Amino acid sequence: MARQKGIIKLKGKIGDISFYKTQDGHLAREKGGVDAERINTDPAFIRTRENGAEFGSSASSGKGLRVALFAMLSTASDNRVVSRLTKVMTDIKNLDATSARGLRNVGVAIALPAAKALLKNFNFNKRALLASVLFKPYAVNTGTGVITINNLIPINHINFPSGATHVTLKGAWLKLNFATGVYDIQPTNAVNLPINAVSSNVVLTPVGVPVGAGATNIYLLQIEFFQMVNLVQYSLKDGAHNTLCAVEIS
Repeated sequence: MARQKGIIKLKGKIGDISFYKTQDGHLAREKGGVDAERINTDPAFIRTRENGAEFGSSASSGKGLRVALFAMLSTASDNRVVSRLTKVMTDIKNLDATSARGLRNVGVAIALPAAKALLKNFNFNKRALLASVLFKPYAVNTGTGVITINNLIPINHINFPSGATHVTLKGAWLKLNFATGVYDIQPTNAVNLPINAVSSNVVLTPVGVPVGAGATNIYLLQIEFFQMVNLVQYSLKDGAHNTLCAVEIS
């Protein structure tokens, strides 16, 4: 592909050249490659069809997770989370050692400890990694879904953006069946703290226990920043600091 330069940016097609806009700027590319019908029917392209089927399955698994976390992602995600999550799902799919080529999928592989390790600590906002925002150990009880952070002093242990006066910590316990897409998510209470030198023991407890047969347990921690004006807290919606991380998988 080529990058468009100049004052006037084109969109659409001129002959065999397509002009379009992406996150990386205005680009152009020439039509080429093998005809789609041939790829779908020619025996010579069976490997291509298998790879395409597995990629589609991995993308669907990533979409299923994003759908389950839609509300949390609205304030804590980056513009490449789709591709980054698909990459992780593809790596997990590759661990499926029982399904035939073209049928390998996340739903089978996620049962393996190595697959769970690939998803653990996934940050949905790469601009705000949990490790760069929270400088205090946390503990996750996989039996109850409770997340605890003891002796948290916001001004010392949290990397907060300019203008923030308060921080909210909350979590969720998600059960997601990657094979079917069925999920149940139970949010925790939200702990809102002023950004000062006062120490607090943060306890985030799910409102219930999620249900789901054959589901993967995903425990999430989210940190969001606010600014108080006239006794009202307004979300900064700061993409550089709001964080959401899958802190444990079981």
